[in-house]
Amino acid sequence: MRSLTEQDIRTSFVNCSKGEARRLAVPRDLGERPWDDLDFLGWRDPWATDRSYLVAEREGRPVGVALRFPAAQHGFLHRSMCSVCLTTHGGGGVSLMTARKAGAAGREGNSVGVYMCTDLACSLYVRGRKVPESGRRFEESLTQDEQIARTTANLLAFLDKLHA
Repeated sequence: MRSLTEQDIRTSFVNCSKGEARRLAVPRDLGERPWDDLDFLGWRDPWATDRSYLVAEREGRPVGVALRFPAAQHGFLHRSMCSVCLTTHGGGGVSLMTARKAGAAGREGNSVGVYMCTDLACSLYVRGRKVPESGRRFEESLTQDEQIARTTANLLAFLDKLHA
């Protein structure tokens, strides 16, 4: 993914108002992000325990999405799998992220959801740059490039549902 500026990020959001996009917390470490290893930029809101954001490239332009997820996930002792990168986590490492749909459907209250790594580090897990708490990812027969392509396709499928 190409590096993004704060302005790129704020103007990319498709499922919130311009005012909401102006007020959201953008990461301060954009210059330190491993852009070459990211399929999307994802971060949690440091002031709201139930909000996250992601920005991905879709059709050559950045598309931002505001996400909500349960703030507390007490009792999750089993393993869960991210449906984007297929990384397995234990103890709340995967959350159901919901996003208000874009346009009129979103203003009517419609939303879509995806089970995703709570820390939004899918790109880093697939590339082996980050290790899940469980210690490792499942061994796959796909190459790393094929896993990256699958992760990107899964994310784009989720973004497509926002516009459907």
